[in-house]
Amino acid sequence: MTPRWIERLRLDLNERLAERAASAAPSSPEGGRWLLRWAGVCALVLATLYLACGYHAGFLRLNAFAAGYPPVLWEYLTTLGDERVAFALALLFSLRHPRLFWSLALAALIAVVYSRGLKELFDSARPPAILAADAFHLIGPAHRHASFPSGHSVTAGVFFGVLVYQARLSEWRSLLLLIAVLVGLSRVAVGVHWPVDVAAGLMGGALAAWFGTRLAARWPGPATDLRVHLGLVALLVVLALGLLWGDGGYPGAAWMRRCVGVLALLSAAGHYLVWPLIRPVQIR
Repeated sequence: MTPRWIERLRLDLNERLAERAASAAPSSPEGGRWLLRWAGVCALVLATLYLACGYHAGFLRLNAFAAGYPPVLWEYLTTLGDERVAFALALLFSLRHPRLFWSLALAALIAVVYSRGLKELFDSARPPAILAADAFHLIGPAHRHASFPSGHSVTAGVFFGVLVYQARLSEWRSLLLLIAVLVGLSRVAVGVHWPVDVAAGLMGGALAAWFGTRLAARWPGPATDLRVHLGLVALLVVLALGLLWGDGGYPGAAWMRRCVGVLALLSAAGHYLVWPLIRPVQIR
């Protein structure tokens, strides 16, 4: 026989998933157009850099420009592109916005295929493998392989892109896109990616966000399936736990990683365990 408290959790979560999915506003068509335009701009930048000056175009100039700013700024920004940080942040709205959460999950799956597939296909050398150590500014670990595309840029494109698709105000869309671009540029600033990698990453992330959100709208059932939802939440909880140890190679942003991990875990515990047990639920 199922314990009463487990039945109480199940009923509460099912009820809240159904309520919030039903009351969710549909995705903004204008947000989708913003994503496609953004992907087009990234593709244009990628093509211009590569065709005009080659794969390594623009790196030394951008890296030198970024060196004029505090290194910790770029550590904060590049940490936002860590997939564990991005998905831990998703726990903050997973139950409040289950359709948005489902869109993000589908977009992430598409992005993984894009990013991992191209990295394996090209296995391009990163700046530390090509340039002398005194020729550029390096912050953090000196990664040498699997340069194209930038995985952090893909993550930023997916996470902020899904939010752009849902945003109603152009001011919010502009801010979200700006943050994603800064996360991408941080990979040049820390010295581990070429600008072409960043443009390709942001483009792929934006397209994955567009396709993922469109697919979620056509296949909304899993957004309210408790087993699917809790499976995704469990995975994100594991990722959030991983943020409590280590610094990801960027010690200046270690506190931010830990804060995100703690907030995500507290949010998950509150929404999925504490609140369902203290609020009144009628068990039939």
